[in-house]
Amino acid sequence: MKKEESNTKKLVILGAGESGVGTALLGKAKGYEVFVSDFGKIKQGYAEQLTQANIPFESEKHTEKEILSASVVVKSPGIPEKVSIVQKIMNEGIPVISEIEFASEYTNATIIGITGSNGKTTTTLLTGHLLQNEIENLGVAGNIGDSFAKSVLEQECSHYVLELSSFQLDGVFQFTPHIAVLTNITPDHLDRYEYKFENYVASKFRITMNQSSEDFFIYDADDEIITRYLENNKTKAQCIPFSIQRELEQGVYLKNKAIMMRFNENEEKIAQVSDLAVSGKHNTKNAMAAATVAKLVGIRKQTIRESLSSFKNVSHRLEEVLKIKNVHYINDSKATNINATYYALEAVKKPIVWIVGGVDKGNDYSELLGLVNEKVKGIVCLGVDNSKIIKAFQGSVEHITETQSMQEAVRMAYQISERGDTVLLSPACASFDLFKSYEDRGDQFKEAVRNL
Repeated sequence: MKKEESNTKKLVILGAGESGVGTALLGKAKGYEVFVSDFGKIKQGYAEQLTQANIPFESEKHTEKEILSASVVVKSPGIPEKVSIVQKIMNEGIPVISEIEFASEYTNATIIGITGSNGKTTTTLLTGHLLQNEIENLGVAGNIGDSFAKSVLEQECSHYVLELSSFQLDGVFQFTPHIAVLTNITPDHLDRYEYKFENYVASKFRITMNQSSEDFFIYDADDEIITRYLENNKTKAQCIPFSIQRELEQGVYLKNKAIMMRFNENEEKIAQVSDLAVSGKHNTKNAMAAATVAKLVGIRKQTIRESLSSFKNVSHRLEEVLKIKNVHYINDSKATNINATYYALEAVKKPIVWIVGGVDKGNDYSELLGLVNEKVKGIVCLGVDNSKIIKAFQGSVEHITETQSMQEAVRMAYQISERGDTVLLSPACASFDLFKSYEDRGDQFKEAVRNL
């Protein structure tokens, strides 16, 4: 239920990025005394927004006296709980919540929450695309685009589609999406979860913890981690599984290369897989999840079918860049873990020259060995330390080479590739050794390809 304005309680926000500044603006509008503290340097645009709103803030420091006088603290999802200032706040008994939790208290909209190790951005955008033609006041926010808080402040929406990371879910306690989607779970960000996979899994499942029997939980029935967790941890929500491996008694599945839905013994065809705008088995699953959401909120079947075929995928995710001398160049810079890269290698049908590498997050490259042996003719390493990649694939491919810049990597891939090949940037690693972000890495790739 929508919360009333605050009786001048003090709201402290740690981190002045998109979510932090959005929370500050919403908090001030709801009557809080607001203070923003960022241990790093605040970007000029965000600092200007805070100044214009007359919200006090500090940069490159944390003033404990100011912070520990808070009634509630909203922490940026990028700040781990183990940092000193967060520990001190918690020891004082001050609630530490996420922007998602805070903003959800000020809207009565129907919330669709989407999480997963991979596919959540595509599924969120695809869901928004399916809903936008028939839902007038639709917001798409969270871990993508505008912050949820800013969106709640600036527009009255009837429905929100929110992409939610595990870090954002760690700070929710009352937040309850009417429809929750869990695309998959594979090891990721384990450094934030004491290197315990079970902690990360539990974090993802926070999306359904407050749901009731009137809510819906959509999940991948092919994912053993998810199905095993559900066997031992029941959700009160109505479960709707999807699968590309088998026909389901209830849920969404493939039959004769078409996406089918069966609820209460009524089976209906949604779309042919060949008509989907996005390719690959993982994207068929993303389409299943998005179509299920659309069906639950009452979108017409014809609209769902047409929207599934007209969707344009997010930048840096299996993004077609150019075709040069009959060689395709694909930007998959958003693939920052093994599982995402697995999907990319699986989706590409032609011989691959693979650009890979960056900051390793504990990758087990052996999971990719079968696909590499089958499809990859050359590997171009792009990272400060490539030894683990070279050790994993030496002897599996004809060419392995090391590079230290995107221009050099693209040039080397151009030399190795032949007519009919695909040059695929799918790093399986974070970008921070040589780039500002995965977006910067992808943008540099596209620029280097255009300059060939």
